Amino acid sequence: MSSPVIPPSTSAPSAGRGRVAVVTGASSGIGAATAERLAAEGFDVVLAARRLDRLTALTERIGGRAVQLDVTDPTSVTAFAAGLDRVDVLVNNAGGAFDANPVADADLDSWQRTYDVNVLGTVRVTKALLPALRASGAGDVVFVGSTAGLVSYEGGASYTAAKHGVHTLAETLRLELVAEPVRVVEIAPGMVRTEEFSLNRTRSQEKADAVYRGVREPLVAADVADCIAWAVTRPHHVNVDLLVVRPRAQAAQHKVHREA
Repeated sequence: MSSPVIPPSTSAPSAGRGRVAVVTGASSGIGAATAERLAAEGFDVVLAARRLDRLTALTERIGGRAVQLDVTDPTSVTAFAAGLDRVDVLVNNAGGAFDANPVADADLDSWQRTYDVNVLGTVRVTKALLPALRASGAGDVVFVGSTAGLVSYEGGASYTAAKHGVHTLAETLRLELVAEPVRVVEIAPGMVRTEEFSLNRTRSQEKADAVYRGVREPLVAADVADCIAWAVTRPHHVNVDLLVVRPRAQAAQHKVHREA
């Protein structure tokens, strides 16, 4: 017999009490911050990523369960899903950008990796965990998208194409699940300074630092985690379809105030 559903409540001291949240890409950045924030909200958090050593270190500090997961590997995803007894919240955070080339100089291996991690990996995990999310009676699927999924820009084609795919995936799934007890939420951050995102994309610490140079207060991972936690702790009849969050210094994708 499954555990009774405890709906989220904004008035409860621990809004996630009795609920299980899965966070992919939880070994660093937004994923790690989200796992920590949801644990603080009372969720039983399952931290999933390829780097098990990092997950283990984080669970020792915040609690929860660390499970190795490669979202690009169907066998890994199947085994991961089979090891979960209950899932109330899925935060699809695993992703990333791996180049900044113009289309004329496209690295197709990078395109393949970007699409496999951000789009196909997200579909694999969502498909595998949907039965458990439905069974919870009050499930949440959160897609960590990007403003790059709403607006294109030069040198970002591989990433913007993938994040546009994530945006469309969220919109489509919400339509398909409208009669079911599962919410579909998309959080679309703008400029977020984390330890790895820009470094993985530029492969140069100098270039990565230049992305944020002069921006007095870019977002940090905890800011996005705060938005995710807020969305999944609303009363379950409230669906946050799309939440775009940027630093105040970023008015649009191309409009960033930089101090001298």
